[in-house]
Amino acid sequence: MKGLTAKMTKPIQLKSRLNCADNTGAKELELISVKGYKGRLRRLPKAGIGDVVICSVKKGKEKVRGTVVYAVIVRQKKEYRRADGTRVKFMDNAAILVNPKTFEPQGTEVRTVVAKEAVERFSPIGKISSIVL
Repeated sequence: MKGLTAKMTKPIQLKSRLNCADNTGAKELELISVKGYKGRLRRLPKAGIGDVVICSVKKGKEKVRGTVVYAVIVRQKKEYRRADGTRVKFMDNAAILVNPKTFEPQGTEVRTVVAKEAVERFSPIGKISSIVL
């Protein structure tokens, strides 16, 4: 995993609901844990764009509903600042399901917008996404 070029705010915490942006059959995810989070005692783990999270599938096809999956966050509602001074925010919080060991996407395409910072960190996500912003 590479470092991010943007000053990333981390607004997504435990129990947050995320839209699933790929074509794996999952529609809505609930955040259970943040991979690699080191925080203060009793502080809820938080995540932002480019973070690997562990989620439970709440809505979607019967086959995937209720399963625990790994995902990478690709959009967040809270604005963040890029190195060139621009501020970026999206309409929703969204994630893409990935393989737990290699962090490669499980789906074959993403038809919605994906943040540039997520593609910098995980380049296979950029290969399946149609729009990188």
